[in-house]
Amino acid sequence: MEQVSKSCENQTEEQTDDVGLLERLFKLTQHNTTIKTELMAGLTTFVTMSYIMFLNPIIMSKTGMPFDGLFLATCLGAAIATIIMGMYANWPVGLAPGMGLNAFFTFSVVGGMGYSWQIALGAVFLSGVIFVLMSVTRLREWMLDSIPMSLRLAMTAGVGLFLGFIGLRFTGIIVANPDNVVALADMTHFGFGAFGPEAPALGFLSFLLIAVLSYRKVFGAVLIGIAVTTFIAFAMTWLLPTDFFVVAEAAKSFAPESGFVAYKGLLAIPDFAALEPIFWKADIVGAFEVALIPVIVTFLFVNIFDTAGTLMGVAERANLQDENGKIEGLSKSLKADSISSVIGTAFGCPPVTSYVESAAGVAAGGRTGLTAVTIGLLFAAGVFFLPLAQMLPGFAVDGALIYVAMLMMSSLKGLDWDDLTEYAPAVCTTVMMAFTFSIANGIAFGFITYTVLKVGAGKSNQVSNGVWALTVLFIAKFIFLN
Repeated sequence: MEQVSKSCENQTEEQTDDVGLLERLFKLTQHNTTIKTELMAGLTTFVTMSYIMFLNPIIMSKTGMPFDGLFLATCLGAAIATIIMGMYANWPVGLAPGMGLNAFFTFSVVGGMGYSWQIALGAVFLSGVIFVLMSVTRLREWMLDSIPMSLRLAMTAGVGLFLGFIGLRFTGIIVANPDNVVALADMTHFGFGAFGPEAPALGFLSFLLIAVLSYRKVFGAVLIGIAVTTFIAFAMTWLLPTDFFVVAEAAKSFAPESGFVAYKGLLAIPDFAALEPIFWKADIVGAFEVALIPVIVTFLFVNIFDTAGTLMGVAERANLQDENGKIEGLSKSLKADSISSVIGTAFGCPPVTSYVESAAGVAAGGRTGLTAVTIGLLFAAGVFFLPLAQMLPGFAVDGALIYVAMLMMSSLKGLDWDDLTEYAPAVCTTVMMAFTFSIANGIAFGFITYTVLKVGAGKSNQVSNGVWALTVLFIAKFIFLN
């Protein structure tokens, strides 16, 4: 009995020590939260943003980077970055490779400008280093104060429209048209095209399911939408003859003979050798090129404004502001985010950034870095789900891409729609990002339009020195580097 009693006492002491350690690390009592609440909040945020594990490899593999390595890189990059945020800044924020920035990396820098993915990673690295320098100096405040709110909102919305266009193209909902540039596809088409499996109806169904479930605040809405669409694709594979699926000439080399989906299992021990082809392969020297300055500026701008907006929003919801309105730990959280972008480059990721989906965890009660550490550990466990990622049809995941695009475009509601000199440059930024298929071009047109309209309207005093400098830079870019 004495031995049993001592054993129970030792167990209780160990549990008390664990609680004491977590209390010291994350100041749970000070933030009026508990371990259970933080763990559930971490799970909530992870489920909300876990789609990036599947979506990022699908997008970035278009550059020629291996899918398997990208999946592992996404999981590990997100895990390390989020744990840094939790341990260093003690904020309940999840981080992962940025949506929009991965598309810009793939389709504009590599696909459009013709740079190798190694040089593109070099540009990401340089933008990350600049972000770090800005985070430890007053340059960050100067940048945030210099750029007008209308253009900052437009950058988020423009990236959203850019992503939406890509999602519609990948699902096969829109196709190239020689007369009208783009046109609506045959919605009854099921098959394989140059970008992979195409099923316009199922891709749109995936988006609608996610949107309805999200509106109803169903836990894991994005994952459920992807899962249901994938199950339908499975059923079609099993029930329909293989000649039902139309295979384009460009897809004959990779289209499976069985139909849409080939079952590969759900779990597997990760083979980290898959990381070797992309691990620390950034060509930093090659990125020191004048033509890449707008690219580096784009990575930097989108990252810093997206991060600042997300962190400030999370701080407000998590009550991380003191009685004077000062945000507790904002400087540390920005440093953690900027350092994560540099670390992510080593794994072959686009800029790693804070995710607005963190608000879901905050709504579930997350208040400290323990929430972030939980998210990071769950991302780390994601490496075991590579077979599942390989199996998901692209159009099922692209429905989530369209949904994310809609969410990002909602930032336009913050514009002053009574002032032409504010909303016109914003709309120009948003539209040009999608229609020129380049985030960099959209930002450039936005700054030029903003400056010209303000000067023409007699409001040149509203144009900051930073905006003047960037306007001159972007005009020079169009003249000398286009």
